[in-house]
Amino acid sequence: MRVIRAHVDLPLAVGARLALPEGAAAHLVRVLRLREGDDCVLFNGDGHDYAARIVAASKREVVVEIHGARAVDNESPLRIVLLQGIARGEKMDLILQKATELGVARIVPVDAERTEVRLEGARLEKRLAHWRNVVASACEQCGRARLPEVTAPVAIAGAGAVGEASLKLTLDPAGPHGLSTLPAPGDTDPAVIIAIGPEGGWSPRDRVQLQAAGFEGLRLGPRILRTETAGLAAIAALQALFGDLRR
Repeated sequence: MRVIRAHVDLPLAVGARLALPEGAAAHLVRVLRLREGDDCVLFNGDGHDYAARIVAASKREVVVEIHGARAVDNESPLRIVLLQGIARGEKMDLILQKATELGVARIVPVDAERTEVRLEGARLEKRLAHWRNVVASACEQCGRARLPEVTAPVAIAGAGAVGEASLKLTLDPAGPHGLSTLPAPGDTDPAVIIAIGPEGGWSPRDRVQLQAAGFEGLRLGPRILRTETAGLAAIAALQALFGDLRR
């Protein structure tokens, strides 16, 4: 039986009765055609699924009552941070969606020298909100109850400040590491940062800055991968080696 899940950015607790935000209400009632008395599952990113029932549904509001809570334990033991060169439109959406399904913990969009999309001001805020909605929708589908963080874009010069990890990698056909020789991340809070270039690839200056920030090259097969393929292939490989795809 299909479980209908909806993300809501609200505090949730067993016994609570609340009006759903407009987006969640429209999705459940207008798109999925749920009615009074129908069940659904809500989550807000705190690691729990909340069983709820629609108790009122009108054009003005949809009210639910929460009658159960369950801890969800499907986060990967490997914390993967994706440092992603900003791609255009649907390509970026695809990357965000599939990276979420594959268990990435954090996504940091990067403004590199060859980035074709320049965002600032109101356009940046609108795009960032859209990206976070894409991630929330992906969590609804794949069953995650914790949302990967999507940060505001950073300049390539700020790659070193993204976070600490025992492995900092970027795809490079001439890199020193292959999947068969890649050292395992530390046992305590294992983490990997993988940096993927934009549609035009990393420029020589970008690569110098990444190297200065401690990133090492990873070879990932003999073919050139597009930006919307490269990060997803790398995440899947890392999850298979060190994360929860090997279970």
